[in-house]
Amino acid sequence: MAYKVLIVDDSSFFQHRLKEIIGEHPDLEVVGIASNGREAIDKAKQLEPDIISMDYEMPYLDGVSAVRAIMAERPVPIVMFSSMTYEGATITLEALDAGAVDFIPKNFAEVSRNSAILKKKLHEKLIGFASNANPAARRNTSDLAAEANERSQRAKERTAALRARMSARSDAAPTSPSAPVAPSPRPSVRLKGRVKIVAIGASTGGPVALSDIITNLPANFPLPLVVVQHMPENFTRAFAERLNRLAQVNVKEAESGDALLPGHVLIAPGGKQMIVDRGGRSVKIIDGDDRVNYKPCVDITFASIASNMGGDALAIVLTGMGADGCEGAKLLKSKGAAIWSQDQETSVVYGMPAAVARAGLSDEVLPLDEVCPRLLSEF
Repeated sequence: MAYKVLIVDDSSFFQHRLKEIIGEHPDLEVVGIASNGREAIDKAKQLEPDIISMDYEMPYLDGVSAVRAIMAERPVPIVMFSSMTYEGATITLEALDAGAVDFIPKNFAEVSRNSAILKKKLHEKLIGFASNANPAARRNTSDLAAEANERSQRAKERTAALRARMSARSDAAPTSPSAPVAPSPRPSVRLKGRVKIVAIGASTGGPVALSDIITNLPANFPLPLVVVQHMPENFTRAFAERLNRLAQVNVKEAESGDALLPGHVLIAPGGKQMIVDRGGRSVKIIDGDDRVNYKPCVDITFASIASNMGGDALAIVLTGMGADGCEGAKLLKSKGAAIWSQDQETSVVYGMPAAVARAGLSDEVLPLDEVCPRLLSEF
């Protein structure tokens, strides 16, 4: 049976073209079209689609507000169509935070000329998200909401407990062993004192996952962090600025010469590659080879750390399609670096972390809500 798609867009041209493009795939069926956010909410209830494509700027009710309303009533995967401007990036990040699973750049030229690349990308995303979410879509909505709230609360409690425990260490030694805060086993070798940088790679689902981790780090986190998130130009700047407003650590889009400092997060700019310089003192931003699939690319940043810092690193591979980060993780692992990967249950797409885990590179496979508490317990 084909997956049911609801198209939400106020442009009759885009409605028509998207219906044609989506309808070309035998596993997808357009069951409805909405012209604004209000219609989207009503038709999502009425038609119960498996996935929704959503414009961000519409009359009566915008796309972000529609995403929030739909996710509150009946969670369903929503892929946003976004302009490539800085403003479009900012709104798209709000939509991802509200519950959208991913975005596709809204390019009039690509849609007009019947681009094979756009077709492939759109078909893959819609089918991928619909197939992953289909079992969940049949579950009770109140149960899904309760589980999400429980995970969020559990993450906050673990982080708070670890912060309290660390601040108490200087006052008194524990009189008896305490129960571990996170259920994941600790590595046999402690990372504190050995690791000099934390490097994180992510793709689909990454903005929300990274936000969960970075916004829970304290201002005095003792290590620098470098982040590679698959995003186009303009999006990474908006993402870095958004995180910097929410986080206690400093977050910025990386520029050549930026120093790697404790409590500072550098995000690789879209359309470029980020390399850690020899000795791990700063980063360099380069154009990179056009033959590389991803700009920025996790493998390239990881490889530069392996080359210039050896094993003095912790690499974390989060949710995302494909296998970017696996080759870089191999190089890091060969130098003695520690590798963590996100688990399948909490990944939006279990591609990148799966590649690392299946290659036998992961020292730990962690749920998303345990990553920040583990960082705080280690460092």
